[in-house]
Amino acid sequence: MNNEPGKKTSRSLAFVQYVIALITKNKGVAAALKRADNPATEYQSWEYLAAFNIDLEKPWERLPFAIVAAAIAKEKSAHNGNEGIGKAIAKCYDDGSQSDQAKAKLRRLLACDSVEEACRILRPLFSLIESRGNATLDYARLLDQLLKFHWESERIKSQWAQEFYKHGQKAAPKEAA
Repeated sequence: MNNEPGKKTSRSLAFVQYVIALITKNKGVAAALKRADNPATEYQSWEYLAAFNIDLEKPWERLPFAIVAAAIAKEKSAHNGNEGIGKAIAKCYDDGSQSDQAKAKLRRLLACDSVEEACRILRPLFSLIESRGNATLDYARLLDQLLKFHWESERIKSQWAQEFYKHGQKAAPKEAA
């Protein structure tokens, strides 16, 4: 696996492309995948997750794939975006990373202790990001982060915080030559 920030593993990117192809071709599949982020209806997406060789018995693997598939299907995304979750949260508010509401959303995400909890917290964040329509998430990178969260949660959280706070910073003045 590639551990460089901003780099996606081929499996995560392949999954995002797989979901986009599925929802483009079949509205019934899109409807099933939209329900993947709800514990009561998640099972409706298992056929498509299993077809991608996702181990349905491991929630730390299944849930990240399910939540990302649901987000892509709800957004009706035609391609993978390029913004991290931290930056996307900041972009939802006029004053970006200076917004108390944005900071509260980020803090709640950073307080997660498990990938299961992070996936539960991401669900309303995806709705917020989609409703504001000013960010295109890098789903493959987010999926990579969620898959590593079980083992590298502090590093992943610091990446999210870095994206969030970096978004609100102005460019540093150039030093005189």
